[in-house]
Amino acid sequence: MVRSLLVIPLLAAALGGLWLARGAHQRWRDLRAAESYELAGDRWPMLLRAAGAMVCGVCVTALTLLTAVGAFGGLSRTDQEPAEKAEPAVDAAAGAGTRQPAAPPADEAARPVAPAVASRFDSVGHPGGGELLQSAVLGPDGRPRNVRVWLPPQYATEPNVRFPVVVMQAATPSRTADAEVPNVFEGIGWALQTGKARPFILVAPEAPNGTAHPCDLVAAAPQAVADDASLRTTVAASFRALPPGPASWGALGVEGGAPCAAAAGLARPDLYGAAAAVSGRYDAAAITQAGSEAPAGTEAKLLLAAAKADTAGLDSARKLQAALHGGGGPAAKAEVRISDNVQDYSTDRDRLRLVRQAAQYLSDALAKAS
Repeated sequence: MVRSLLVIPLLAAALGGLWLARGAHQRWRDLRAAESYELAGDRWPMLLRAAGAMVCGVCVTALTLLTAVGAFGGLSRTDQEPAEKAEPAVDAAAGAGTRQPAAPPADEAARPVAPAVASRFDSVGHPGGGELLQSAVLGPDGRPRNVRVWLPPQYATEPNVRFPVVVMQAATPSRTADAEVPNVFEGIGWALQTGKARPFILVAPEAPNGTAHPCDLVAAAPQAVADDASLRTTVAASFRALPPGPASWGALGVEGGAPCAAAAGLARPDLYGAAAAVSGRYDAAAITQAGSEAPAGTEAKLLLAAAKADTAGLDSARKLQAALHGGGGPAAKAEVRISDNVQDYSTDRDRLRLVRQAAQYLSDALAKAS
């Protein structure tokens, strides 16, 4: 958009410069002709036209350079704070684990690590007392996908602090999770303001569009999590985030995105220190199978939350819990908690309180901002 706006003054300056240069040249020829007949001529019109042509030339040069590099970065908010290599410190009092991340699966280990490049994120609102930003980040296939990042209020007031990250999983192809869940930022913001949860950065990447059911894809192929290596390095380079890893990164899914969060947390405990799934319906067999194939030596932490009136959701959560404990591999050792104590006067109020509960669980399980 900025480049297209620059083209108009560029063309105007070029045409004006040509017209003035042509006029100056014509006046110069008239003066030469007058001198041949020993007549006096006024040089000021020629000099003014020549000066105007030079000014237009300078403008054309400047506008050409600005158009080429896509300048005017001040037109949109850019958060390009360089990421420092911080030690993944873990606060024991915050309930964060001290285990070291296990080696990633062979297919991911063989994949080249994406360079940490800061990206341009534009501010699109201030829900929940924080700031919501948006950008297009290249995916593994080289195509840009929409990514939204919510910064807690403390991000602006504590400029020297780095924050843990929670990735919110989406269930609809080509959409971000915040578009599916009303008032999610208000729920998290309330939990922070009342001291129920510690501050964290919320990242909502667009779900892949290669399948109609992204959560089924995560359960079948855990390496297909929405926050791939490219996105994680971009977030770490663009914001004051704690380093990616189970000590400081978690997963969240609400309603349709709950199975995504459960599958991601159980199958990739080497990436997520904890996961919270809210009001979901789960394919217990598929998710248990994904959890049983998690990297050896890891132990997942999972919260399955549903309102007291959501009997179908609670039944699905209990079946998943039983399947995990009766399964094999790392899934059998997963720490799975069920929350069934939320009860309010409407479904929207239930959702809001469940999101607050999930925010508290995740902030307790991850490292504190430092």
